[in-house]
Amino acid sequence: MPAERADDLTGRARIRDAALLEFAEHGEKGATIRGIAKAAGVSPALVQHHFGTKGALRQACDEYVIEVIRETKAEALDGAMGDPGFLAIAVRTALPVQRYLARALTDGSEAANTLFDDAVAFTEEIFERGTPGMRRPTTDDLHAYATVMTAMSVGMVVLHDHLSRALGVDTFTAEGYPRMALAALEILDDDLMSPELVDQARVALKSMLAAGGQPPDKENR
Repeated sequence: MPAERADDLTGRARIRDAALLEFAEHGEKGATIRGIAKAAGVSPALVQHHFGTKGALRQACDEYVIEVIRETKAEALDGAMGDPGFLAIAVRTALPVQRYLARALTDGSEAANTLFDDAVAFTEEIFERGTPGMRRPTTDDLHAYATVMTAMSVGMVVLHDHLSRALGVDTFTAEGYPRMALAALEILDDDLMSPELVDQARVALKSMLAAGGQPPDKENR
């Protein structure tokens, strides 16, 4: 991940960062070029000079968000996870991105579809090629595995308000995010179900798949 992206605060990047917050707050329909310009401390003409239209600015935000997510995940999996300095920078960078994602993923736009699909593809790619510190999942449906894992991850973003209320701290802040992330890490690390129970559930679910999604007849159970 670029170092704090402090050197990224050119006029164009400052507009993009302001747009992230404006889109997160008001959605694509509610955000305006004028409002974004005011938040960035520039003129509406400069916003149009750099991006042309609000739609193009939204696309630039999408591309930036995808880039940040991919770079952060790649560096974390490459060993940076144990570096407190990396984690501090990653959290500060991720929070505005997560606010943007929370709104984008509930807007039902094509941009939201692209963001989710890219996250699924990247997760599946990581599993397929392997990475130090992470074993390959024991599944015969890697795409479904990556899709559900992505949904679980972004679900914490979409359900931000409920999580924050239940935890008593805003999970989009440097105080609340680590608590939520630590709980998620512990869940991933725990083997809550016994091997026997997992096997029973796996057999039952695969039987449903084989039967076209229908539960087996009582006589055959």
